[in-house]
Formats: sequence, structure tokens, C-alpha cells
Amino acid sequence: MSYKVAIRSFKTLSYLGSYKKIRDRPIRYYCAAVLGAGYVAYKEFKRNKAEMKELIYLKNYMAEPITPLHQLQKNQDDMKTQMELLIMRIQAEFCRALEKEEDEAWEDEKTADDYDFDNDIFLPSPEAKFKVDRWTRKEGGGGITCVLQDGRVFEKAGVNISVVSGRLPPPAVQQMKSRGKNFESKELPFFAAGVSAVIHPRNPMVPTIHFNYRYFEVKDKNEVHWWFGGGTDLTPYYLNEEDAVHFHLTLKHACDTHDPSYYDRFKKWCDDYFTITHRGERRGVGGIFFDDVDSPDQDSAFSFVTSCAEAVIPSYIPLVKKHKDDAYGYHERQWQLLRRGRYVEFNLIYDRGTKFGLHTPEARYESILMSLPLNAKWEYMHEPLPNSAEEKLMKVLKEPRDWLNIEKPKSTAA
Repeated sequence: MSYKVAIRSFKTLSYLGSYKKIRDRPIRYYCAAVLGAGYVAYKEFKRNKAEMKELIYLKNYMAEPITPLHQLQKNQDDMKTQMELLIMRIQAEFCRALEKEEDEAWEDEKTADDYDFDNDIFLPSPEAKFKVDRWTRKEGGGGITCVLQDGRVFEKAGVNISVVSGRLPPPAVQQMKSRGKNFESKELPFFAAGVSAVIHPRNPMVPTIHFNYRYFEVKDKNEVHWWFGGGTDLTPYYLNEEDAVHFHLTLKHACDTHDPSYYDRFKKWCDDYFTITHRGERRGVGGIFFDDVDSPDQDSAFSFVTSCAEAVIPSYIPLVKKHKDDAYGYHERQWQLLRRGRYVEFNLIYDRGTKFGLHTPEARYESILMSLPLNAKWEYMHEPLPNSAEEKLMKVLKEPRDWLNIEKPKSTAA
């Protein structure tokens, strides 16, 4: 224990009684009090440090926070504040990481001096940046939608945050009840904050990624119910096993920091959730997915979600760098468009987030449907050729794989 922490510990002893009372007790009680107070002081220091970690990023966000800054500073202990600051930071960091890939993609391109044309002809320098759209809703809150389109690396990339409040209508309440949430009121005051991103790359050798992390509060009579949800999953067009292992291993490290059982449990949840039931196939090679997480306590659950959100960039950007300049042709492009059609089918038919968003009063449809690709394709009764790279992917989509070889072998009968 450092000198400053020890001094702070003595000041904290007031929570345990006066110094005089402790002084007359056996030395073990005194030591226990000092250590206990020091632990409380240390935890308070760590918590305040975590709060400041979010606050110092205010100037770097994609737009002004939805909640007024003075309210965020006043209510730093509130989980609603902490979640809003987290998703603002994650949005900005991810957007800038994607823009950096676009900027680097043009560094080796020809400039105006490399072309043979008249000097009076102007050749613009292409740039792909996120369009930032900050919006509000009358009922409460709003969001920040960031979309990049027609880039050299990313055909369409959307990174959204929303911080909304109001009263849930009966359809939204019914959807929650179908997941086991037992509420007595028909309309419920609620607060929801989350970040959601879907990235559709131009090169078919670069996979699509989706992630979403959210926090929800509902007030039913005089009781406040809260929970976290989210996940990150990968949708390749061509299977690269090394990429899948890297992706899953990064997510496992994020999970293991908090609970060694998380990855295995949430990996299976992801495989089961992102299933296109009517086709009998998964949307991609999985990742992690969870919902209704409200244990062991609020701070621990928030810390877990933070680790998962911070794992997105190291899980995905290396794959972009690795494959963004890979060669491909017309055949690969057509397969990419067909797989994007499957992505659309899942999002419009099965995705709970899309359904919930459309049921929310004053729903902002442009932001909700941001996840849809710029281009997609459907063909009647399409089947990949036997022993092709496309068929190799389909086998994994129909039978999820244990990418990290951690599943326990099934016992066989003697």
C-alpha cells in the first residue's frame, strides 16, 4: 500500500467508527480496519479512474453527446451515463480505424502528376469519410448515425449509437415477455443505449463484421430492471480458417478476463441466434452473443461489455489489412452479392434488434436499416459447385465449427 493510499485509508476510518474506539481494540482489529479502508479507497480510486477514462474522450467523439454534457458530468455514478460515454468512445475509435484503412488504400494510387492530360483538367483526390448524422426524438433521446459509402475498401460501413428513453408500447413489451421478462404494466418507462455496426467491404475476400452492445433499463411500478446484451460476429464470403481462429481467439481473451465460461456459452448462443432457419444455415462463422445479462452485479457486467466492445478493432482490422488488396473477379463478386442477400434475409426476418427498433415510437427507419448492404442479389435455386471454395464455406455455415478446439470430446459407449 502506497503512502498516499495509507493516508486516505485513515481518513476513511470514519465509516468504521471513531479512531479512539479502534485504538483500544486488539492490533488485529486495527490492521483489519486499515486494510479494509485501504481496499475501499483503492476501489474508489479505480472506479473514478475508469469514469475519467470515458470523460477525457469527449472532444474526440463523432458528434456532441445526446445527453447534455453538464448532465453527464453531474451523474457520473449513473450506469446510463457510463454506457453513453462508452458507446460514444467505441463509435469514434471504430470509425477512425475504418477511415484510416480508406486513407491508406489511396496512398499508393496515382496522383494528378502521374497522368498524361492537359493541365487545365482537374483530377480530384478521392476520399471516403463517414457522414455524421446526429438526430433527436421528441419522446426522449436520440442518436448519432455514421455511414461511409462507396469507399475503395468499404462499400458500405455504418456505425450507430442511440440513447433513447420514453415508454415502451405494447408490441415491444410483448416481445420482451416472449423472452421471459415478466412485467405487470402494459406500458413501461424505459432507457436504452447501445452501439451497433455493420461493415460491408468491397473485396469479397474481406469478411463482413457486425457488433452490437447495449444497456437497457425498464421501470415496472417502483422497481427498476436492468440488463446488458450484445455480441460480435463475422460473416466471410470465402472461408479463411486462420482468420476465423484469430477472430474467435480475440473474443475469447476478452471473455476469459471476466469468466472462463463466457466464451463457450456465448459462442454457442451466437451460433444458435444467427441462424437463417428457413435455409438451415448460419449467417456466418459466429462469434459471441448474449442477452439479458444482469449478473454478477452491474459494474462487473458493464466491465465485461466494455472488454467485448474494445476487442472489436483487434479482432477485425487485421483481417481488413490482410485481404483488402487480394485479387478477385466477377465470379467472386457475384457470390459475395448472393451471400449479402442471405444477410438481408436474416436481418429483416429474424433479427430481434431490427424488430424492436421498428416497434419503438418515432422509430428512425434509416438508422435501423443501416445494416443492409448497398448491393445484394438473389438467384433462384442457386447451389455452389461441388468441391468449390463456395461449397467449403457452405459446409461450415450448415455445421458450426469449434474454431479453438476447446469443446470437450463426447464420451463414446463401450
